[in-house]
Amino acid sequence: MDAAVGARHRADTRRLSTGRAGDRIFAGAARGSGVLVLAIMAAIAVFLIWKAIPALQANKANFLTSEDWDPNAATPKFGIAQLAFGTVVSSGLALVIATPVALGIALFIAFYSPRRIASGLGYVVDLLAAVPSIVYGLWGLLVLAPHMNGISTFLNNVLGWIPLFGGDSPGKNSIFTASVVLAIMILPIISSISREVFLQVPRAHVEAALALGATRWEMIRLSVLPYGRSGVIGAAMLGLGRAMGETIAVAMVLTFVPGINVHILEDGGSTFAANIAKSFGEATATGRGALIASGLVLFVITLVVNMAARAVVARRKEFV
Repeated sequence: MDAAVGARHRADTRRLSTGRAGDRIFAGAARGSGVLVLAIMAAIAVFLIWKAIPALQANKANFLTSEDWDPNAATPKFGIAQLAFGTVVSSGLALVIATPVALGIALFIAFYSPRRIASGLGYVVDLLAAVPSIVYGLWGLLVLAPHMNGISTFLNNVLGWIPLFGGDSPGKNSIFTASVVLAIMILPIISSISREVFLQVPRAHVEAALALGATRWEMIRLSVLPYGRSGVIGAAMLGLGRAMGETIAVAMVLTFVPGINVHILEDGGSTFAANIAKSFGEATATGRGALIASGLVLFVITLVVNMAARAVVARRKEFV
């Protein structure tokens, strides 16, 4: 009897020590992975700063406020004002276009679509994320852009009193066209994350709202949207980060015109990523340093956007 009890006690002790060892190994691996990610990000930042410093020292213009971009000249003069304007405006407009559509798709799949076709619909929407950027660029250049003249002219006639939609010559290779392409590219990101957030709403909340006589829309407005607000904001911020870093599609659609043009319906404009893609091949040593410096600014902006998204999600955890 005593021998059996002792054997069980020794077995329990071995299992406990093994479990503790496994916990320590897992905790160390998780901690090491987090530190590794931070180290990689720090290494990227150090590399960008190191490569950008010579070009910034040779620059004869204000890097933050100048609209000129001529780093390959004998007297380099370049600034990020136009690139920052194009990146922020095109990405922000893409977010404004894509978010309502993505929320509509997510709500339809989660609460309106029959279960037999909901999974298929979600799969089709998610497939948009697998389409290469160059395909979006070719579609935007060859299919979408030729049809944008009419839309741009209509918006100019109706909303021309707003500076963004003003101007005398609405075109097809504009920031607005690039924003539409970006909106389609970020649509599956926002839609898929929002759909998963909405599906996590406790069933009791949904059934309680319906039992109290709420319509389908009232149930969504009172039970689903408040519960998933932080998740939707996080999804939108991730989509915004994707839009800011998009390169080939924007480079193919936009026509570069020097200087900031607040009229987004007119041809012209540029972004950080598109400018790097177009200019890197023929850039001099100073020109490459200038492009790397602009990449550093884009790195910082994207990092701030993602940190803001994480802060919103961490502050409101109702959807977990």
